[in-house]
Amino acid sequence: MKTSIRKALLAACLLASLAAQAQTPAPATNPATALAAGAPVQPGLLKPDPGNPADPARQDYRLGSGDTIGVQVFQNPDLAVEARVSESGVIGYPLIGSVQLGGLSIAEAEKKIADALRAGGFVRAPQVNIVLRQVRGNQVAVLGQVNRPGRFALETSNTRVSDMLAAAGGVTPGGDDVLILTGQRQGQPFRRVIDIPGLFLNQKQDEDVVLAGGDTLFVNKAPVFYIYGQAQRPGPYRIERGMTVMQALAQGGGPTARGSQNRLKLHRRDAAGKVVETDPELSDLVRAEDVIYVRESIF
Repeated sequence: MKTSIRKALLAACLLASLAAQAQTPAPATNPATALAAGAPVQPGLLKPDPGNPADPARQDYRLGSGDTIGVQVFQNPDLAVEARVSESGVIGYPLIGSVQLGGLSIAEAEKKIADALRAGGFVRAPQVNIVLRQVRGNQVAVLGQVNRPGRFALETSNTRVSDMLAAAGGVTPGGDDVLILTGQRQGQPFRRVIDIPGLFLNQKQDEDVVLAGGDTLFVNKAPVFYIYGQAQRPGPYRIERGMTVMQALAQGGGPTARGSQNRLKLHRRDAAGKVVETDPELSDLVRAEDVIYVRESIF
């Protein structure tokens, strides 16, 4: 009798365990399924999908020369092509010939191909899908004193200078406080000098220019001054904004035991390029390429 009761209890426990396992959701095999099931998803797995019509990057990006795209038409596999946008913004497409896609968003390009297929009587109700394979056309070059110089794609139509600086890893410690933006606007050469700290500290939103394909951002080396003679650490140093002679002397560690801060010589080039020697005041501002000589004390 006791043995029968024990077996019945074991069977009941086994059935309860199987029922609990059946109610547990299976592990998600992709980020979208995992998110829907409430399971944790690793950061970075959910990325913008260029094949999704609702994706913001897909709606904003404008096709440019050199871009490679894949074109597919639903239930028409013979019309699937891989094409490169030419320098004039054109691709060749079956049945309809050359199609001007340069400057169009992906959604607009899909509609243009679909309209051409419908107007030609080739497909009654074409459903065209374009996938951006490789971005070559709308790129910006970031050069000079940045952490990751190179060419970067304009993934949206409202990418600004601050966005591109962030993509390039920011300015190096030896970089200048200004950058030079060059390119073309409305067919005319465009050049602008932008104060980098001013973009954030002074909130100069008008200087955070919207970039265009073919633009170049260049960050030069920061201006330097030189200190030598009876200084603790002679050598070249970066000029900070508003730096005075006293601050420059401090940058070099100050005068040695034999030197004097009251016996300085400043060598500076004038407008004609000639080096002029002066006795500077400690409150004078330091300029690029200044040379400060710390002389020995007379006592």
